[in-house]
Amino acid sequence: MVSHELRPEVVVLGEALIDLVDGGDSPYQAHAGGGPYNVAIGLARLGVRTGLLARLSTDPFGMLLREHAERSHVDLSAAVVTDQPTTVALVRLRDGAATYHFQVDGTANFGWTDAELDAVAVGHSIVHFGSLVSWTPPGSGPVHRFVARLRDRGDVLVSYDPNVRPLLQSDPDRARADVESAVGVAHLVKASADDLAWLYPGAAAADVAARWLAAGPALVVITLADRGSVAFRPTGAPVARPIRPGPAVVDTIGAGDAFISGLLRGLCRRGVAGPADLPGIAGSADTIGALLDEASTVAAVACSRPGANPPWRDEVGFDRTGG
Repeated sequence: MVSHELRPEVVVLGEALIDLVDGGDSPYQAHAGGGPYNVAIGLARLGVRTGLLARLSTDPFGMLLREHAERSHVDLSAAVVTDQPTTVALVRLRDGAATYHFQVDGTANFGWTDAELDAVAVGHSIVHFGSLVSWTPPGSGPVHRFVARLRDRGDVLVSYDPNVRPLLQSDPDRARADVESAVGVAHLVKASADDLAWLYPGAAAADVAARWLAAGPALVVITLADRGSVAFRPTGAPVARPIRPGPAVVDTIGAGDAFISGLLRGLCRRGVAGPADLPGIAGSADTIGALLDEASTVAAVACSRPGANPPWRDEVGFDRTGG
């Protein structure tokens, strides 16, 4: 098998799929999507050199995903080409909030093998993974082993977003075990309040964050929808920030993905080049607050237009070196 060496600032590992969005009185609209795919698009548009490690179908939807990513300057040199069909998600909107129904069986995203991932040589500072591929078999096993090897290497900062989907995770106990296994190989974890409410019913976010921090991450960030976000650290008080003012909300599709794009971009621009750099960042409440504000700004713009459509750098006032 051909070996692919990836050297962007961030490589994103995960699914690329098509969101068929309910248009109400109009027909369903097809949008490129998938949590990790959206993160890669968001990072590249914010000026971060970004590679996407995904399995892309040769079908028309797969071509749409490829072309959309390339227009946003995402590096697809290590993407796997497969004849398996593209995963499709049916998205229903109610008062701007999105619910999802997925067709996943036999589709491209979940066929990862150890051989495919063994062919990827990672030579960069940050790998972000999560969402459906991190807990959907059969590919979730190879994905976890690949990321665990990167964590063990000691020079790759691993970022994780569980992005749980109860319709696909029928057993909460199994889902919780899958998520905690992934948390254990991550340095940075981002999750939503909805994720926590389903995984740990009745538990306070601070208690869940403490449990996760004890497993190894240096930073846990929880998004709280219209209540902003909060970052938890191994030492020091949590850092909470309100949502950033922005244009009127059209829908929330891709909001969390845009947030993590903004967060990872902020780390890159502050010189984070591996896991050894993260504790110093996490130790500064002012720096964490600024990172949360930047991430919230990116998410606010993404929510101002339909579908997962993260902003370009000039739309949020970011330059190449600062916020």
